[in-house]
This record gives sequence, C-alpha cells and structure tokens, in this order.
Amino acid sequence: MSSLQLERVKAHERRPIRLQGVAAIVNRIVEEYGYDKSMLIQVLLRLQKSFSWLPMEMLLEVSKQLKVPLSQVYQIATFYKAFSLTPRGRHLVRVCMGTACKVRGATNILEKIQRVLKIERDETTPDGRFTLETINCAGCCALGPVITVDGEYHGNVKTHNVEKILEQYR
Repeated sequence: MSSLQLERVKAHERRPIRLQGVAAIVNRIVEEYGYDKSMLIQVLLRLQKSFSWLPMEMLLEVSKQLKVPLSQVYQIATFYKAFSLTPRGRHLVRVCMGTACKVRGATNILEKIQRVLKIERDETTPDGRFTLETINCAGCCALGPVITVDGEYHGNVKTHNVEKILEQYR
C-alpha cells in the first residue's frame, strides 16, 4: 500500500460516518481540531460555549472520538470553573469573593443576590433565567466588590444596586 493510500485509510478510520445528535455535534468540533488529543480543553470550551453546559453524554462522546480516557475528560471538565456539568441559566451571575471584594462587602452582595433571585450559590432560578456562582478573583480588586453578569463587569456594587443591575438582564 502506498503512503498516499495509507494516509487515506488512516483519515477514513478517524472520521466516523453518519453520526447523529450529540455524536455529530462533537464530531464537527473534534474534526476542526484534527482529532488532536492535546486540544481537549479547546474542544470542551467550544462545546461549553455552544450549549452552556456539558452533559455526561457529551463527555462520553468527546472521550470516544478523541480516544482520551473518560476519567481525563471528566477531570478537566470538573477542575476548571469555565465548565459546568449542570445546565446554567441564560444569564450567569458571578460574585467575586477575593480578599479585596470580601473586605468591601462581597458577602453582603452575595446574600442580597440570593434573596432577590431566591436561589443559593451554584443554583439556577426555576425559570432558567439566572445562575449564581462565586469566583475567587475577578482581577479588578480596585473596583471591589465586583459582580459579573454574562462577563460584563459591575464594580463598586452596593446592596441597594443589586436589583437594578439584575433588572437589566430580565
């Protein structure tokens, strides 16, 4: 067999045929990254961005198509805060709990958001509109306390401003 034929056979073996549903979605992204195992995080980031969460079925498919152990895929998906294994709301609210923000009242801001949205940390409102999370540092300590909503920063937040900020996203 010539090297060209061998290359075609290898390419064919790597490309699943007639995949549907989750398998087809994962395949499109994995194919863009050339089935490169070292691109696992980028593949997961793309899937996370598209679906707002990573269901177990999707992790299994990534494991299968990249030929990476499921334990490794799961380890990465649970290690980084960017990934979620549960569905998130349409709007992601994050409260910075870094030292500077905490000293300036981040705990009170978090409690106020919990009261307004009627959810606890790492929960999603029943209507699927908001998910509330905390982060260790937003990287803008001078603006503390800081919250982000869908990546948009709100600095020097006071408890009486919380409802007005959230109202922008209803």
